[in-house]
Amino acid sequence: MSVLQWRDEFSVGIEEVDHEHRELIELIRSLQDEMRGGTDAHRILEALGEIYAQIAAHFALEEKTMRALNYAAYADHKEDHETLLDDLRDIMDEVEDDGVLDEAQLTDDLDRWFSDHFKTHDARLHRTAHS
Repeated sequence: MSVLQWRDEFSVGIEEVDHEHRELIELIRSLQDEMRGGTDAHRILEALGEIYAQIAAHFALEEKTMRALNYAAYADHKEDHETLLDDLRDIMDEVEDDGVLDEAQLTDDLDRWFSDHFKTHDARLHRTAHS
């Protein structure tokens, strides 16, 4: 099972955004470390709640920026945000119902999502905001 890690390809070139992205990845890595240590379902839910809250706040700031820029791809970018939040909520519901979390699947899903989102949606936003 791989551990989600920051990669240079995730960088959008805006230090504040890249910093927040790194912090999100660190929260996820902390959860992975806790799970390897045998953390119970209650703590997993708390950690997922923290991750969800941080991501939601980050997305709200990004969306505010996009609206201020009259960003043409706002709807698609926002939809991708909503998809991740929905997926995280589904994962949280599963943990609440079953008491377990598939760490490998979570890591793979988030790694794929971050890679895709940072390199496409966030990169386009960066180019628009700084052109």
